Amino acid sequence: MRRRDFIALFGSSAASWPVGARAQQPALASIGFVNAGSSQRLARSLSAFLKGLAETGHVEGQNITIEYRWAESRIDQLPALVADLIHRQVKVIAATGTPAALAAKEATRTTPIVFETGANPIKLGLVDSLNRPGGNVTGVTQANQETAPKRLQLLHELIPTAKVIGLLVNPTDSALAEADTSAVSAAAQTLGLELHVLNASTDHDFDAIFAKLIQLRADGLVIGGEQLFTSHVEQLAALTVRHGVPAAYQWREFAAAGGLLSYGSDVTDAYRVAGVYTGRILKGDKPADLPVQQATKVELYINLKTAKALGITVPIPVLGRANEVIE
Repeated sequence: MRRRDFIALFGSSAASWPVGARAQQPALASIGFVNAGSSQRLARSLSAFLKGLAETGHVEGQNITIEYRWAESRIDQLPALVADLIHRQVKVIAATGTPAALAAKEATRTTPIVFETGANPIKLGLVDSLNRPGGNVTGVTQANQETAPKRLQLLHELIPTAKVIGLLVNPTDSALAEADTSAVSAAAQTLGLELHVLNASTDHDFDAIFAKLIQLRADGLVIGGEQLFTSHVEQLAALTVRHGVPAAYQWREFAAAGGLLSYGSDVTDAYRVAGVYTGRILKGDKPADLPVQQATKVELYINLKTAKALGITVPIPVLGRANEVIE
């Protein structure tokens, strides 16, 4: 047999071999991504997370796969979602949002975890130290616990005659609810305001909350940072407009939907950093050696149309501090 014929015969035979007999392509590294919300509500944040991964050379579908788990505001489902990711032996769990971070921390001491939270990770028990987290957990924290009192202060600047303010929290997300209540209560005392803490565990509680605000003759409302409220931000904004309640929340989407103002950390930057850390762990870095990052950039959005409808004149200095004025 001539050499050329042999090569041709060998090539055609190899093509007909069973798949199992061929050289196997290495399996793509698998990441677990878990959040208490929904993919629709966190599309912008998720895009930032993927951008962070790409900065470390990891692209979904090319050299990594991502197992997504969304609790759709049902926090009680998080332990099962995290357990499933561990069962699937993902290389890293990106637990974004405080409830998901706490569920992941409780579930495993071995699988690396990258968290994103708006609360103090030391007080939450996620890490022992920001500089040397230790264990299998690290991540990024926003400044939203620190900015919660500022949202009250901004309402006070816009409504200097205010006496009674409501604070909306979700008691099922106890860690954030307690942090927001403590921080805003201290600020209210300093400003001489009467603060009423109102609890909503589901969106079905919202109508009763606003009825209570009217009964209290509340001059304004600060909305806590829980995932439930992020998942229903348009509904909450519409209720504040319908009932004429000046309100402040942390994300831009609230002001864009008609809420009076939004003030909080740049959440997309926090998610991007979480993506970078996830990629670094895939490359071999240990969570214990990666300091917890602290997002410091904050953003202020004011809906001037809503302010005018509520009879509020926004001081020029406040307008000057805004990242965006929505008209």
